[in-house]
Amino acid sequence: MMGNDKIFDIELDEEEREIIEAFERGETVPVPDMEARIAEYQEAARVFMRKEQRVNIRITNQDLFALKEMAFEDGIPYQTLMSSILHKYVTGRLIDRPRRMPRTAEYAVREENEPYDD
Repeated sequence: MMGNDKIFDIELDEEEREIIEAFERGETVPVPDMEARIAEYQEAARVFMRKEQRVNIRITNQDLFALKEMAFEDGIPYQTLMSSILHKYVTGRLIDRPRRMPRTAEYAVREENEPYDD
């Protein structure tokens, strides 16, 4: 082998070392029509990443009201804002910024639970 277990400053695990050693010994065979297979796998990955899934979640009325307020301020649908927040979280790009809940959310929650006076 090359003398060390790093290629491009990446640490190799045991399986990766075995594959490289087998290749260097000439024990591997090319994949038939490799360009077509690569294109097939790339298209499958594109389709997978493009699909959207519907989910149902339960959140408090106060949180939903705050999300709707924030979305309204940004001029976007609240579902789009929620999706964006989740995407930023899973990709490690969500920035934690302290935010006070709008006071109107407190009133709205209280009003839902109180009977109306006719």
